[in-house]
Amino acid sequence: MATFVNMIGSGVFMVSAALFFTRVVGLPLTQVGLGMGVAAGVGLFAGVPVGHLADRRGPREVYLWMLVIQGVAMAALVVTQSFWLVLVALCIGELARSAGGAARGPLVRGIGGAQLSSYRAYLRSVANLAGSCAAVAAGFAVQLDTRPAYLTLVLANALSFVASAAIVAALPPLPPVPAPPRANRWEVLKDRAFVAITVLDGIMSIHHQVLLFALPLWIIGHTSAPRWLVGAAALVNTALVVLLQVRASRGVDDSVTAGKAVRRSGVAFFVGMGVMAAAAGLPSWLALASIVVGIFVHTIGELWHTAGSLELRFNLAPAHAQGQYMGLFGFGTGLANMVAPTVLALFCIAWGVPGWLVLGGVFIVVGLVTPYVVRWAERTRPNAEQPA
Repeated sequence: MATFVNMIGSGVFMVSAALFFTRVVGLPLTQVGLGMGVAAGVGLFAGVPVGHLADRRGPREVYLWMLVIQGVAMAALVVTQSFWLVLVALCIGELARSAGGAARGPLVRGIGGAQLSSYRAYLRSVANLAGSCAAVAAGFAVQLDTRPAYLTLVLANALSFVASAAIVAALPPLPPVPAPPRANRWEVLKDRAFVAITVLDGIMSIHHQVLLFALPLWIIGHTSAPRWLVGAAALVNTALVVLLQVRASRGVDDSVTAGKAVRRSGVAFFVGMGVMAAAAGLPSWLALASIVVGIFVHTIGELWHTAGSLELRFNLAPAHAQGQYMGLFGFGTGLANMVAPTVLALFCIAWGVPGWLVLGGVFIVVGLVTPYVVRWAERTRPNAEQPA
């Protein structure tokens, strides 16, 4: 429930943030982009230290405070009118969001227990369902296009953090897992195999922006497919994730099967991107069919990658250091989200069909390499621990 409420609030803000800052606060679009970019960059660095704090103090308490801080930062946007105050509020909110993600990892692990794989997949399905509901809610506000409507969305997001915190507060506390005597304070940064997996997963995570960023530009600028497919693509992707993520995660319950899932995902991304790229120059109905097939195949790859990625980040992290390991993994994913629009613009839009195929080939290479790095990681667990 906390995940659903949180994602509803965050979703409505993400959809309407640029309009809120330009139409209500009165900032130029350039300052909005700069402020959100700086805040996202600052937030990347909070995960590891706060994750370590969650490991030592208990994940529920740390995650609870991060939700409260996000709620306060979001509420502050309602009364800010200058760029610098907006920037401060955004940075605080992003720091708390990144830190909260690191603290949430050990909490999910503790609650999921023996059914952790299924529980994680269920949470992702819930998050995607919430995102769809948020998009609908934000759509009404954007249609009204009034100051009260945008203020309502921001306040709703602030309240969603408070409501999520109240739900988390009702959970039983999870005591920290004692660290071995020789455990290093920042051992994740010395775990070269896990750092390598984080880098590979970050590269693979660029795929999340293919359907959201590259495909709409491709449909409108390079194909004869109907423009309504831009919105339908996101809906089809979300529906498939909601319906199939739990099923796709079955059997992905250790590092070996996770590495194989990531390997399969690389192939699926290459095929899906190739089919979507092939829509260029085709008649309207063939372009439509090609893109729909590509979306379906790409989403299958997304399901496999998510199942493998989640298993690796939990299974390869020592039980006493789940928070800081989640923090590093979050850094890789966050960095990928920041560079993805530029990478996709250069490869898929500027270069065209060859760029789609080359980037798909990169995903194949990453997928093929991942199982070998996973074996390396299993042989070199810190402090000679078995995977958690």
